[in-house]
Amino acid sequence: MKNLKSIDRLTEAFSKLPGVGHKSAEKMAYSILEMNDNNVYELSDALKDVKESVHHCKECGAYCENDICEVCSNPDRDKTRIIVVSYPRDIFPFEKLGTYNGVYHVLGGVLSAVNGVGVEDLRINELIEKVNRDSVKELIIATNPTTEGETTALYIAKILENMPVNVTRIAYGLPMGGHLEYTDSLTLLKSLEGRKKI
Repeated sequence: MKNLKSIDRLTEAFSKLPGVGHKSAEKMAYSILEMNDNNVYELSDALKDVKESVHHCKECGAYCENDICEVCSNPDRDKTRIIVVSYPRDIFPFEKLGTYNGVYHVLGGVLSAVNGVGVEDLRINELIEKVNRDSVKELIIATNPTTEGETTALYIAKILENMPVNVTRIAYGLPMGGHLEYTDSLTLLKSLEGRKKI
């Protein structure tokens, strides 16, 4: 029996999602067939709505449904402190903490020669403008602890070294409840470098 073209097309569409392999995508495609019509149309409408309604904040680059996100439009947020992240989704863990009262800046990626991402592809010029305009006192770089993330962090620190802003990097280290014997060498090194006086 031949594969159904509609199922193949839907399977291929689902398999473009990150972390979804062919088997999982195929299972999702067949699940759609078993859903009632209302649920399928609701899913379809939700997909369309998210693409039409959500966009990048004109100020920081975060995801939002208005021109400016809730953080940037909040007059109580400290605009002199900025956490710099690679992607919009990287903001949510900091917001969940509920203790950070500054603002954010989304670069839109990381420097990567392998993937062809250069300085001109990131929102670095906008960051420099923001540092000058808002008299930023502290810039906290929170890119991931990967080669590309470290390269991006070092580049930003280098271009801002002559500006009156304190550039810091979030510390990386051992998770609570972690064991030294299971820790990789890079995490252990970052833990050692990020040590604080007790």
